Amino acid sequence: MIFTEEWLRQYVNPALSTDELADALTMAGLEVEEVRTAAPAFTGVVVGEVLTCRDHENSDHLHVCEVNAGTGETLQIVCGAPNVRAGIKVACATIGAVLPGDFRIKKSKLRGVVSMGMLCSQRELGISENHDGIWILPDEAPIGADIREYARLDDARIELKLTPNRGDALSVVGVARDVHAITGAPLTLAAMTPVPATCSCRLPVEIEAPDLCGRFSGRVIRGLNARAKTPEWMKSRLERAGQRSISALVDISNYVMLELGRPTHFYDLKKLPADRLTVRWAREGESVELLNGQTVALTPWYGVICAGDEPECLAGIMGGEKTSISDETTDLYIEAAFWFPKAIQGRCRKLNFSTDAAYRYERGVDFATTVDHLEYITQLVLDICGTPETKVGPVDDVKANLPVRAPVRMRVDRCRKVVGVDIPLESMEESFKRLGFEYTLADGVFTVTPPSFRFDIEIEEDLIEEVARLYGLEKLPDRPPLARSAMKTQREERRGAHDLRREMAKLGYQELINFSFVPEEWELAYAANEKPIRLLNPIASQLSVMRTQLIGGLVDILKYNLNRRAERVRIFELGRVFFPDAAVEEGPWTVKGVRQPQHVAGLAYGTADDVQWGEAARRVDFFDVKGDVERLIRPLKVRFVKESFPALHPGRSAGIYLGDRRIGFIGELHPRVQQQFELPHAPVVFELEVEPLTQLPLPSYVPVSKFQPVTRDLAVVVPADLEVQVLFDAVAEAKKKDLRLAPLADFRLFDLYRPKEGDGAGEKSLAFAIELASRTEEPLGEEQTEGAMRAILDVLEVAGARLRA
Repeated sequence: MIFTEEWLRQYVNPALSTDELADALTMAGLEVEEVRTAAPAFTGVVVGEVLTCRDHENSDHLHVCEVNAGTGETLQIVCGAPNVRAGIKVACATIGAVLPGDFRIKKSKLRGVVSMGMLCSQRELGISENHDGIWILPDEAPIGADIREYARLDDARIELKLTPNRGDALSVVGVARDVHAITGAPLTLAAMTPVPATCSCRLPVEIEAPDLCGRFSGRVIRGLNARAKTPEWMKSRLERAGQRSISALVDISNYVMLELGRPTHFYDLKKLPADRLTVRWAREGESVELLNGQTVALTPWYGVICAGDEPECLAGIMGGEKTSISDETTDLYIEAAFWFPKAIQGRCRKLNFSTDAAYRYERGVDFATTVDHLEYITQLVLDICGTPETKVGPVDDVKANLPVRAPVRMRVDRCRKVVGVDIPLESMEESFKRLGFEYTLADGVFTVTPPSFRFDIEIEEDLIEEVARLYGLEKLPDRPPLARSAMKTQREERRGAHDLRREMAKLGYQELINFSFVPEEWELAYAANEKPIRLLNPIASQLSVMRTQLIGGLVDILKYNLNRRAERVRIFELGRVFFPDAAVEEGPWTVKGVRQPQHVAGLAYGTADDVQWGEAARRVDFFDVKGDVERLIRPLKVRFVKESFPALHPGRSAGIYLGDRRIGFIGELHPRVQQQFELPHAPVVFELEVEPLTQLPLPSYVPVSKFQPVTRDLAVVVPADLEVQVLFDAVAEAKKKDLRLAPLADFRLFDLYRPKEGDGAGEKSLAFAIELASRTEEPLGEEQTEGAMRAILDVLEVAGARLRA
């Protein structure tokens, strides 16, 4: 909402400076976003009159003008504007003037002719972007007057940033009401004197949809002069409020909307194909051509105004092209209606455009003043476009379904408790009086009837807000909290998701934050998901489904980096993924039927280490990233089981298991996916569920043996396709049952040998380092040591291994 200070002070004129007024509005909830004068600072520009104008001898577009600028002498000024001519009043910058941008006017020569000043356009003075020619002033402009004073260029333009609930403040009068309530300065509203009818001309209106239109007021005016000029005062106010002057009738409609908050619509009466109007919901298959040139296919979701039964206008949004006014219009029908906000909301967004009228109707427009405002706009039309032949018809006011303003109760004690300040009862009463609210007070309870222009007053808290903001938010004391604050200790058996982020950063990975919306092809390529959760209203056509994996986003960012010649990439993301699950109930992180767990995923690409002299460069592989995963989840112990996944290489991938539960996967990207997304080499990726990683085992005390451990090596031969994890699992399971394995402290693989040729080509040799430690007060004897080694070998033999010769 933009308006000028002069316009506002016509209705309410508090004893405040411009800055104080802006501060008062902001503190009362009408945030002032910007205050600036109608024109930037400049000096030395006065009203001048062009006495003569002749063509320049050495130019085909310059003119040599004789100008009276009130200095006592005639100034010769060379001007290139196409609209300069003798007899007009102009803005003349004299010698020594300083224009915006620190442009100084000096005596100069243009094509050999001396110029003693400059005739200015509005753009050169910073008033508007109009640069069609010089600024032509009204004939009554006094010669020699300072242009800033004459054109009121020091008038402040105030721009408000309103909250959606304050539709009543989308007008100068609405803001004036608030200024009156804030400051107590007298409020003087414009006279709404009824204009007497001079003919019986009518246009009947029938409202078939009372849930669309609650009230429809209209009037016929005949014999107008639509070519009349818009008064300078109205044109100036419109332009400073951000509205371009179009024609007298259009300007009047826009002016009333900005001043009173009342959108209206003008019909060319001669273009109406029927002698009645009908307000109803649209029907399937209907369409209407709007003033912006767009033809809209209608559905019953839209309201329309019909001439007879043919849609002419989109109700509350925009008029139709067929009945639009022009300079040829002589007979007019003026509409001032009340449209229910719910019947207008969302329609403009669906149509991909917005209008000032719909912006106001969506928030609520006063339904009680349609007739008064119609009288006001009628008078303006007659004053500006009226002729001796003008005839005015009577006002038709059709009331179909006016909103009921239910009383709202506010408890005095409740108000003080919510605000936290003992606001005097007299201050509450004064607030309601200044706001124009009708109220009664009984037993410490205010019963307030909201006025017709305040659609935001519905519950007790709304009234409390009004009392608080008029009392003065700056008066509210700044009190520290009274509750004791104490640091909560972190539970030993839990860690947060941020701990995982820190660990990934220590491992050299950089964090990403990607959209949860992804292209459908990602879900198919990375998760083989043919039925992802689809978005009803995606923010972009390609971001149409919810992700069930994080790998797609990592690969996409990898491509972005590769296109910028990044050779070594380590990235990760910790975020939510989305799975359909009918068993899931609503909760703080769920939507009914959708499970939203957190996952952490990482990607490694390029060389295993930065370039260095001590080690030959090699590409990162499965085992490098496997080590990163083990360091990420420590002290938890996981198993890596050979498995296949849709997006991973079938021979270079594994499932990650915590106990018997698979919590993720790791592997090299599948060659098919690598080719699909145009990657030079396959990165290694992993993805894990976060929730299992937050549960940590509690530390338990184990005494350190005072005896040295016993170490042994054991080499076995196994089939080439046997997974080492099978042997680890067998030994771990046997340790729980076989007492001979009680001293076993460590069992790890330290060597792998695969014969290249010969009889042993189908087998491989594994060498394990075994550490045995005493758990008692006695050292391990040879018998216990050999018994443990025999037990380990027995277990390995059952699993398919044999002792290497």
